[in-house]
Amino acid sequence: MRPGARAAAAIEILMDVEARKRPAAEAIKDWALSHRFAGSKDRAAIGDFVFGALRWKASSAWRMGEDTPRAWVLGAWRWGFLLSPEEIAPLCAEDAHAPKLSDAELRLLQEGSLHGAPAWVEGNYPEWLEASFVRAFGDERIEEGMALAAPAPLDLRANALKTTREKLIAALAESPKLSEAPIATPYAAQGVRIAWSQGRSFPWASEQSFVKGWFEVQDEGSQLAVALSGVQPGMQVADVCAGGGGKTLALAAAMENKGQIYAFDIDGRRLAPMKERLDRAGARNVQIRAPARTRDVLEDLRERMDLVLVDAPCSGSGVWRRAPDSKWRLRPAAIAKRQEEQAEALARGAALVKPGGRLVYVTCSVLPEENGDRVGAFLAENRSFSRASLATEAAGRLEAGGPGSVQFTPLKTGCDGFFVAALTRSA
Repeated sequence: MRPGARAAAAIEILMDVEARKRPAAEAIKDWALSHRFAGSKDRAAIGDFVFGALRWKASSAWRMGEDTPRAWVLGAWRWGFLLSPEEIAPLCAEDAHAPKLSDAELRLLQEGSLHGAPAWVEGNYPEWLEASFVRAFGDERIEEGMALAAPAPLDLRANALKTTREKLIAALAESPKLSEAPIATPYAAQGVRIAWSQGRSFPWASEQSFVKGWFEVQDEGSQLAVALSGVQPGMQVADVCAGGGGKTLALAAAMENKGQIYAFDIDGRRLAPMKERLDRAGARNVQIRAPARTRDVLEDLRERMDLVLVDAPCSGSGVWRRAPDSKWRLRPAAIAKRQEEQAEALARGAALVKPGGRLVYVTCSVLPEENGDRVGAFLAENRSFSRASLATEAAGRLEAGGPGSVQFTPLKTGCDGFFVAALTRSA
């Protein structure tokens, strides 16, 4: 397929996304199944078009004068992927399957600007979140929004139970699927970064270093959440929103397989992949606690844990780089629901913390309503808890999110938008 035909396919897919209000990844998959002639490179390029259109949807609509899938794709082509109008025009004119550009569209591709656009348009985030972004970022909200719209690199965590970061980088540098060696992440001690241009299509699951358990895919912000928790070998630890086990695995490595981790999630289905991941990683100090219908499977852990990690359900606003369609599907009612779930998760975790122990609250959100506000509300209702210092030297080098907390953002730290807060229970 030529570039023009790929652009037309992206428009078709986005029209389906809009009509059926469905995730973009599902629409791309269905399109590929019904268009078998599209090769792997075509599918990858069309995916880039679709997600690029969604990344810069608001600013493209403003520049092109209409809020349509066609305008989003043309805008991404011009201002996201930085092709000039002189480059775009022949790609459309010479391809029978490409969108045919009108004189007005050509003029807008040449002259379209963001002059007079509000901050949410320039920053490419939903208008209804403007007040939240003002609270979170103030005058930097446009730049923060732009960073949240940009493509993200692929971050890996070297598994210290089996290898070192240096050995992993050397092994991946030999992969014929990468044209250049990965680099170390700037903050996380075991982080390895592959640039987006390579990471977007890197088949990491087929790498022998992955099969041998040398690494897991994990954003640097997620790795730092574990590092800042204060976890130490020999501790009794509960991960009460464990999901598929990404942070559980990082905890096990940090603990050198010493002590005990209890991994729980209120949705037992999310725990399903964990056993295989634990085995591959060589993590032997994890006990999976699936929820039960008639009993509390965490009852025996009450007030016994040195550390409880609450990786709470949230809006996912901090990972918009990886799921740009999710920011446009997010609604106020979803935020309210997540806040209820966050309060429940904090209460569940707090019951397990022993006197003198730590409760660490984590979200992949940049919204104050889910972060500082939740911590403040919890402390107001739980007088036995108070703010605690974050662990490791990295805390002092990162952007502060308030006393005993930190807010990562792509703009400030180059990783996803994670929030981490540490609390301690009075002895």
